[in-house]
Amino acid sequence: MVRDEASVAATDYPEVNSVLQELLLGARALLGHRFIGMYLDGSLAIGDFDPGTSDIDFVVVTDGQLPPQTFVALKTMHEQIAAGASKWAKELEGSYIPQRALRHDRRPGPLPYIDRGSTLAMVHQESGYWVIHRHMIREHGVVLVGPPPQTLIDRVQPAELREAVRGILRGWWMPMLLKGPLLQNSFYRCYAVLTMSRMLYTMRHGAVVSKPVAARWAQEALDPRWRTLIRDALAWSQHVAPDLDQTLAYIRHTCEYGDQTQADAEGR
Repeated sequence: MVRDEASVAATDYPEVNSVLQELLLGARALLGHRFIGMYLDGSLAIGDFDPGTSDIDFVVVTDGQLPPQTFVALKTMHEQIAAGASKWAKELEGSYIPQRALRHDRRPGPLPYIDRGSTLAMVHQESGYWVIHRHMIREHGVVLVGPPPQTLIDRVQPAELREAVRGILRGWWMPMLLKGPLLQNSFYRCYAVLTMSRMLYTMRHGAVVSKPVAARWAQEALDPRWRTLIRDALAWSQHVAPDLDQTLAYIRHTCEYGDQTQADAEGR
């Protein structure tokens, strides 16, 4: 289904829709014939959006790589959006990716990317990032404007999802066991614990579910020693934050499980 960009009503949150409409109109005007479509990813797509903790995940699909002058124009546009009065103006997280790369490129080169609270930059995501997001967009993505994502993206197989998770563990989370200043932040520990639960679910089942769904599964399926940690993470509270040592142990457990599944896969 192709939506009309004149009125974005993709979510149940009017302020979020307003920011999305500003982004869509601006991106489409700057990209012109290079614009193929814009899709919602992440929590707004998979159904675990929380106004207190979530950001706005989006992907804009383009016809080919963007020239430097277009990147500069997009960066200026994002800075103008972020200067708006709505808190959601600073909560955008997303990428501009060529359609050919989106279809089945396991790790595209550097692409225009904005993280919440930051400015647009050229970023080369860690191994596995686009495999997960390709699956999310294809199976759960919300179309703002453009063709159905199933026509743009090849199906991602369960084995690819498992390997993508292991790649992210190796590239991002294992180094954090040695030096992880981000984990000093209580909210980041909540994010880490819920993300580990989600990664364990994907490695077990070859599928992607929301963080709350994965956390509830982990409380029942994993060793009971993790239940309090996961409960504290689900609360997203600085007053009852996940214990730092336990969070590190949970990350280590997830990384070790990833190594185990890798060895098992190679031994078949």
